[in-house]
Amino acid sequence: MKRVRMVALIVMGMAVTGCSSMDVASRNAPFEAPSAAATAPAMKVESYQVRVPQSLRVSEANLYYPSADIVWRGEPLGDRHTQVQKIFEESLAAGAQGSHGNVPVLLDIEVKRFHALTEKARYTVGGRHEIEFVVNFLNPETRQPVAEPRKIDATFKAFGGARAVHAEQNGITQKDRIVNHLAGVFQHELGIAARKTDAPVQPIPVVSQNASPLSMGDPTNSLF
Repeated sequence: MKRVRMVALIVMGMAVTGCSSMDVASRNAPFEAPSAAATAPAMKVESYQVRVPQSLRVSEANLYYPSADIVWRGEPLGDRHTQVQKIFEESLAAGAQGSHGNVPVLLDIEVKRFHALTEKARYTVGGRHEIEFVVNFLNPETRQPVAEPRKIDATFKAFGGARAVHAEQNGITQKDRIVNHLAGVFQHELGIAARKTDAPVQPIPVVSQNASPLSMGDPTNSLF
């Protein structure tokens, strides 16, 4: 009887240990969220709009790291908000080519941060191009969302010191690198393969800034 009771206790102990280990394993397993490409519908970009809010603070201070939302020295002094907008539009013109999904969309881009390098940082220690924005996928006619918005952090390493000088001597500017990088980011987000250099380019229209795609009820109120 004692032997039977001992065996029963051992079996119960093994069962409890097994459940405990399974529970720990399941709790420690990494969470695998579905990819954006798997959850979002296959899209075809029909048009786009880039918004760079005037509330974003600009700095022209030649410091290593100015405290501002927009730091841009890759073009002559001027309206930095407009310059950043044009950089995004140029990137989209290349990066959105080849989207052949069944769902037509208007890409509404809102820039949150565009912090490139000052002269002081670029020609000494270098740094990073900190670029953050939100992409809204809207129906071109109703201006209503067709997918969840995406917050994109497109930050990447910038050239500095001798490497920056060498790049410029070879005709590679900060603007070139940023435009190419953003184009690749848009290709990735839209699931588009890199376009061959000899492939024909069909221009994607830019929505007039006088007719915001968010004018009908401002769907961003429910997106953020």
